[in-house]
Parts: sequence; C-alpha cells; structure tokens
Amino acid sequence: MYAIVEIAGQQFKVQKDQKIFVHRLDAEAGKKVDFDKVLLVDNDGKVTLGAPAIKGAKVTAQVEEHLKGDKVIVFKKKRRKGYKKRNGHRQSFTAITIKDIKA
Repeated sequence: MYAIVEIAGQQFKVQKDQKIFVHRLDAEAGKKVDFDKVLLVDNDGKVTLGAPAIKGAKVTAQVEEHLKGDKVIVFKKKRRKGYKKRNGHRQSFTAITIKDIKA
C-alpha cells in the first residue's frame, strides 16, 4: 500500500515505515503529525484518486529530527569585469517516518 501525499508544498510517494526528508516542519522531534492532503492511494492494485484530494484520507507520520542538508555553493561571475561573488546555502530539512496510511 502506498499513497501520494502533499507535504510542505511538495508531493511524495510514501509507504508505511518509510523515512523521508521534507522541508522544515513546525513540529518538535518525537511528535506525530497528520497530513490530510492525500492525492492518491493504491491499496494492492485498487487505486483511489482524489480531485484534488481524497476526503477522509490521512497519512500519519512521526517527526524524527531536524537537520540541515549538504552545502550548496552559489558562485556568480561577470567576465572581464573583476566581479566574483561566492555564497553558500544549507537547506533545513525534517526527517519523518510514515506510521500509518488511512484511506
């Protein structure tokens, strides 16, 4: 059984006991969070499709930890002008584990 759910503006294909990294959520580590914007549920070949979301469907997850991703270097340059700009960025993520999918 899997579901396609929208979490923090992005769509994820999730299964039970799967660990995924999503954009930072406003929940403390160890807390449970519910996502009710479920777009599709596949239950052993029986597909339920929402328009746009399935009413009554819910995905429950547990927040494991908050962490930062790898550093991305942003480098800008204009040739022959002596302009160089180097900047870095680390995206904030939340690791969650899917506990239950209810259709």
